[in-house]
This record gives sequence, structure tokens and C-alpha cells, in this order.
Amino acid sequence: MKRRTFIQNSSLLGAGLLAGKFSLASALQEFPTVRLAQSERHFPSEAIERAIREFQQFAADKELGWLFGNCFPNTLDTTVYPEDKDGKPYTYVITGDIDAMWLRDSCAQVWPYLPFMAEDNQLQRLIAGLVNKQSECINIDPYANAFYNDPTKVGEWGSDHTDMKPGIHERKWEIDSLCYTIRLGYAYWKATDDTAPFGSEWVTAQRNILKTFKEQQRKENLGPYRFERTTARGSDTLQVDGYGYPVNPVGLICSSFRPSDDATVFSFLIPSNLFAVVSLRQSAEMLANIANEQALALELLELANEVEHAVKEYGIVDHPMHGRVYAYEVDGFGSYMMMDDANIPSLLSLPYLGAVEVDDPIYQRTRAYVLSAGNPFFFKGSAAEGIGGPHIGRDMIWPMGITMRGLTSIDDNEIKKCIDLLKRTHGETGFMHESFHKDDPKKFTRSWFAWANTLFGEFLWKTYKEKPYLLK
Repeated sequence: MKRRTFIQNSSLLGAGLLAGKFSLASALQEFPTVRLAQSERHFPSEAIERAIREFQQFAADKELGWLFGNCFPNTLDTTVYPEDKDGKPYTYVITGDIDAMWLRDSCAQVWPYLPFMAEDNQLQRLIAGLVNKQSECINIDPYANAFYNDPTKVGEWGSDHTDMKPGIHERKWEIDSLCYTIRLGYAYWKATDDTAPFGSEWVTAQRNILKTFKEQQRKENLGPYRFERTTARGSDTLQVDGYGYPVNPVGLICSSFRPSDDATVFSFLIPSNLFAVVSLRQSAEMLANIANEQALALELLELANEVEHAVKEYGIVDHPMHGRVYAYEVDGFGSYMMMDDANIPSLLSLPYLGAVEVDDPIYQRTRAYVLSAGNPFFFKGSAAEGIGGPHIGRDMIWPMGITMRGLTSIDDNEIKKCIDLLKRTHGETGFMHESFHKDDPKKFTRSWFAWANTLFGEFLWKTYKEKPYLLK
């Protein structure tokens, strides 16, 4: 099964997400029920239900209230599978239309619920279970990006030439997969003071993360990871014997694939390296304060400092129109890729991930570039404008990119513009999608994509809490 499946508006939409075509002109029901029936939802949370009622009561725009009520709980409604093993919670989270758990996606899907844990002990336990599950997965193989809940199941691809193990769905090495697990665990700890998920299994996972990052600096050799796939799609395999194009070992970390699951061109993916700097420091803080692993924490801090220095040295380039900006990818030899992709981490998302300050001049110049026609994957059509990426292709805008633009904006007009764009482009379904055509939102991919839905809900809730006047 391909991860990205193109679905036209006329398709049948699964998992109870859409009962029929939505029409604002409907005389019988202006906003039809499209959310999964209560009896079929995977995980009920009264804290989230209260948030939905509060938002809908406040929002003057009833369509926005309807969209929030559909999108914000979508991860809990449709994708979580909590269980207990010997009294310890474990939570398996699918992305939507594929029965596999991406480390990145699962973290991002539950992230917006962290502020509600104080009101809901079961929600806290659900997220603790995901932290436990991710540590378990990392210790199976830190190079894998997606896993099954069944530890004996073998990957379905069949054409992947890499060291696959049971329990792994896909083995595309992506820096951000490991970074996201640290980000979630760190935020969980800060919000709850609960150290239960951070025992020996978690410490072992941190050791594996450090080992993997150091191997992928490729200072002494190419490292143990290689990947090739028999495929007609060039971005699904690595060139040059399965290692990707050569890099100069300058201290940056190779990421063979992007967060879109597309192969990198130049393996030093700058947004992911900046994300790694933040994550390494967060892991070090936890190891020192929770596990008393002082030596390991120091190693993580040293690597963070090395990568940060290398980004400043090799990851910032002179753009002829925008000045000093972050490149998207570099090879350490002097070559670099100028673009941005809607998938997160992206250059646009750096402040959201805590990797840079939003008012940092280099970031602001980079932001101006990626939101301009100079970015080959910034599309502007009659329906909307926004960032896409090569994974789906030309003229396909990703709602996540519009949402991230709003989440990282400090301009009220831009935030309002992003909300309006997202409201206009749900393709009459009541949900966000992976991507839609710049001229026709009814031409979209993935009817069931929980990350995009929950991220949109996070954006609306943040706006409500911080700038409620924009919802009037």
C-alpha cells in the first residue's frame, strides 16, 4: 500500500469520515455530521469535548466551529490504540489510512493534546503510552521510520533492499523521526513531572539515538545504513549504492530521507539538523535530571554544539534576492538546494519546533524566500496559495504548510488569511487533507490524514487563546 494515495472528491471516504457531500446551501442541514459516531470513537476525552464546546460557543463563524469540532479530535477519534502490558501503558497511533505508526506523525498527532492532560488523567496515560511505545520501536531499529503494532509482522514492501526486521513497516532513515520522540517526551515531562516513561528502555533509546546520529555524521565511514527500493519513483530510493550522494563530513548529520519520506538530494537536511540540535539538548537535560546519566548527557550536548556550529558554517547561504538565508539541503562541499517542503520539519516551521526565534533575521529572510515564487514548491492558484513539495507534485498545496504559516506568523493579517484559506479549501468535506490542487480544493489527496486535521485544530485553538479577536 502506498503511503500517499490520490483521492478525488468523488471517491468513497473511509472510516466514517464523510457520510455524503457537504453543501453550504443545504436547506436541511447547513453543517452535516461528518465526525465519527460517538460509539465508534477510539478514545473519548471530556477535556477535548469541553474545548470543542468552548470554541464553538465563542467563534462567530459557525463553519470554523464545525471544522474545529471535526478536525481537532480526529486523532483520538480514529487513530489511537491504547493497551496495557504488565500494568504499563503502550499506545499505537496510525496516521489514518495506513495501519502503521510513523514515529514522526504519531508524535505530531498527539502534540496538541498535551495542554489538556492536566484535566484528563486518561489522556495523560494515553500519551505516556505513546512515549513508551516509541522507545520500544527505536530499540528495535533506530533507522526505521514506521512500525507495526504486531512485532512479528514483516514489511509489506518486498522490494526494499535494506536490513528489514519483523515489526518494521518501512526503513527510511529520517533524522526527524528520532527528534520528534524526544520532543514529545520532553514536553510530557515538563507538563506533568511524571518520570515513569523514562526508565531503562527510554535510556537505551537515547543511547541508540546518539549512536545513530554519530554514525550518520559519516566521519570515518559511510555507516551501517543503506537503502534501495525497486521502484519507478526516483525519490523512493537512494542513489550511489544506496547511500545517497557523497557528503563532506563537516559535523552535520545525514538524513537519507525528508519528513515527506522522499529521498534527500544533498543528505545534510538543514531543518532536520536544526531540529536535532534542540532535541539533543532536551534529551541531555532529561538524562541528567531524571536518569542521572551525566556522561551520556554530556555527549549529547557536545554533539548538539557541533551540529549547531556546522549549520552556521555550511547551512546558511547568500541568496541573490533575500540575502543570508538557510538552505534546505547542503552537501558540505559547497552545493546546496534552495526550496522548502510543507512537511515538518521545514524551514518555515523552525520557530514552531523551538529551533530558532521567530524574529531571528536569518529566519525572517528565509521565511520571505520560502513564501515567494523563488521557492519552486510555493504554488499560487485561483483557490489558494501555499507550499507543497515534490512528494505529490506540481500545483498541489499542503494544508499543513498553510497551517504552519499561520502558527509561525507574528502578523494578525497573515494569521487571519491562513485561517480563511484553510476554511475555503477543505473540499466540502469538513476535514483537512494531505494536499489539494491550487485551483480546485475538491481535487485532493488522502481523505483521512489525522496529522493535518489535528494540526489545524491546534492552530485554531492557539488563535482562540492568544488572539481571539481574529475569530470574531
